[in-house]
Amino acid sequence: MAVAHRRLSVGLGLAGLACALLGGCLLLLGPLIVRQQVIKNVRIDPSSISFQMWKDIPVPFYLSVHFFEVLNPKQVLRGEKPVLSQRGPYVYREYRVKTNITFHDNDTVSYLEYRQLFFQPHLSNGTEDEYIVVPNIMLMGAAVMVEKLPDLLKLLLSGALASLKQEAFMNRTVGEIMWGYEDPLIDAINMIVPGLLPFKGKFGLFMDFNNSNSGLFTVHTGMNNISQVHMVDSWNGLKKVDYWRSSQCNMINGTAGEMWPPFMSPTSLQFYSPDACRSMTLVYEESGQFQGVPTFRFVAPKTLFANGTDYPPNEGFCPCMQSGIQNVSTCRLNAPMFISHPHFYNADPSLVDAVEGLHPSKEQHGLFLDVHPMTGIPMSCSIKLQLNLYIKHVSGIIQTGQIKPVVLPLLWFAESGSIEGSVLKQFYTNLVLLPSVLEYLQYILLGLSVPLLVSAALLMARRKRGAAQKSPRAPARATPSSESTPLLQDSDSPGQHGAQA
Repeated sequence: MAVAHRRLSVGLGLAGLACALLGGCLLLLGPLIVRQQVIKNVRIDPSSISFQMWKDIPVPFYLSVHFFEVLNPKQVLRGEKPVLSQRGPYVYREYRVKTNITFHDNDTVSYLEYRQLFFQPHLSNGTEDEYIVVPNIMLMGAAVMVEKLPDLLKLLLSGALASLKQEAFMNRTVGEIMWGYEDPLIDAINMIVPGLLPFKGKFGLFMDFNNSNSGLFTVHTGMNNISQVHMVDSWNGLKKVDYWRSSQCNMINGTAGEMWPPFMSPTSLQFYSPDACRSMTLVYEESGQFQGVPTFRFVAPKTLFANGTDYPPNEGFCPCMQSGIQNVSTCRLNAPMFISHPHFYNADPSLVDAVEGLHPSKEQHGLFLDVHPMTGIPMSCSIKLQLNLYIKHVSGIIQTGQIKPVVLPLLWFAESGSIEGSVLKQFYTNLVLLPSVLEYLQYILLGLSVPLLVSAALLMARRKRGAAQKSPRAPARATPSSESTPLLQDSDSPGQHGAQA
């Protein structure tokens, strides 16, 4: 029995020490193991888990387009406020594929990313054959562009417009506005004002968006410095663009907008958008979860499209109008085009008041990115922008009537997507579940070591106490006599009794 207790206490003690040792190792080495696995699998390398996801984005992306139909075009020509009605959405499945992938010796990789869009009738509220009344973008844009030219040229242009039966507003199908329509006005404008329009024959707002690439991106692979992975090194060979009036506004910052470096902090993120011709900064709003995966939500700050007066760093994007819209004419053929949030969300209220039919709200019109902070991979996103045209009466162009100056919304679109299916399952298992198991395991092992070691100590102490109680006591030894021992003993001693006798 004693041997069994001894073996049990030794076994419990060894088990407790093993748990404490293993738990301590996991506590110290676990985060390093997870970090190394993340670094290994998020860098741009053919052997990493995320490489195929980066190369051929498996996430189903959708482009949803909402048009603003002008309900009172004749009244607008007389100087009245435009009344708008939102139409759509017209939804397109978006496929993105990277080609010409070339790795360089300086830990960068170059690529072209092509987009293809396919109309989704079952997700849309309408068809591409529907007609919508919108501003004649070519006419109204050209009118503002030639406003400062000599009157003779403007009269020639106005006469050409009249001969072609061009009016300030047009009734076109969704498909024509999106993908282009033949318009003799283009050739007429180029004949009267050579070089004003750098294209011929056909015009459509999304004509260059489908079956096209967004430019040659060169980004860092993160092979030697993971904090630089996906960060843009150059775009079309440029380290900065020349659209804007300040070096800060011309900088190409952040990533290409698909992934970010891992181990993110809840501050901000940046990306370069060729569609907006600029870098954008989103700010942290809150932490959350997407399908069990922890996320940081990043949103657009109110200063994103603020004018230079309200936010001096944006002075380089001017000439500016009200806050909430950005002039993109310098990168859009010098046409009087502006971008903003949908329905002028977060913009100067005067922009909303200038037309009827807008109802801005954060839920419907605010953009967001939900990113897994450990890996920098977006779980869900919805990037929303509105395209606007500045229209007005232009002296000498009779087609512009008495239109009062107004920034008129044309359409707004949302590019949205979220990880799902087998991709989400693989991501969750490898980058969320396994690190969580390691983390919980270290605390379980450390927690088990305490009762095991305490039990071993109690059993050992109990065994020692039992052994001490069972061992016989040693007999007392007689005290030897010495000089200090008294010769006379107690009266009870035999010598004393003998003397009394």
